[in-house]
Amino acid sequence: MPGADLRKGMPSARLEREAFERRYRARFADPVFKPLQAELDAIIAAAWDAYSHSRKAPVTRRGGPGFADPEYEISVDWLAAREAIRAAQRTHDDSGEPGRVLIINGSARSEHTCPGEMSKTWRLVKLAEPVFHEMGLAVDILDLSRLTSEYGRQIHPCKSCVSTSMALCHWPCSCYPNYSLGQTDDWMNEVYPLWVAAHGIMIVSPVNWYHAPAVLKSMMDRLVCADGGNPDPSSTHGKKADEAKALELKGWPYPRHLAGRHFGIVVHGDSVGAETLRRSLSDWLTTCV
Repeated sequence: MPGADLRKGMPSARLEREAFERRYRARFADPVFKPLQAELDAIIAAAWDAYSHSRKAPVTRRGGPGFADPEYEISVDWLAAREAIRAAQRTHDDSGEPGRVLIINGSARSEHTCPGEMSKTWRLVKLAEPVFHEMGLAVDILDLSRLTSEYGRQIHPCKSCVSTSMALCHWPCSCYPNYSLGQTDDWMNEVYPLWVAAHGIMIVSPVNWYHAPAVLKSMMDRLVCADGGNPDPSSTHGKKADEAKALELKGWPYPRHLAGRHFGIVVHGDSVGAETLRRSLSDWLTTCV
């Protein structure tokens, strides 16, 4: 079978040293940092070294037994996320544990930043919580409004590796953290285990311009790896697109890592669009779980 082509041709996104420093230094605009310029110079020099040498995952270890290439060096962040998912799966499968429901607040509104007021969505989440408790179920709440109100809380955008090859989309996602690009503090490694441990998922969301709020859509995009994702990054030696395409062309099993969960949806809006979003979420969840 002939090999798959890798299509390239986009302009470079690399920064020169001066542009990199200007962008990095802009984080320290608060005058409190003015007496620390010497220290900042040293930190920026170190950050430039990491960036210019593309050290995405500076701390790694051998995958070891159970990986396609036991000698391949894998990010310790990814290995920790994998172990958290495995622990969550054990909780999910333990018949001695109560059934578990994950309620997701899909609104970006928070009283702890602008607009300074809690959302209707949050109030609906808190109304649902005691109902599940009364049924004897354990409840986890994932409050996506923390992406707008909590320091360092981020869900970075999906890089769409799946459009190159399903085998390139690792479970859990291995695109982040990317330390060389400053793409750190990614919340998804904590979010994945919440989904895995749950027997049921309930999404409560407003409608924003006929669509899901950005905080909810960010999480949805990053869950693509749950539906067919590759659980072994050593099989593609990280993000080697040619190896991933070759692996998929041999036949890919498309493992459904969240199969068997139940779901419920509550979408609300002041005028129109709620039904459109409800159908969209239902279609997505039917595929995802």
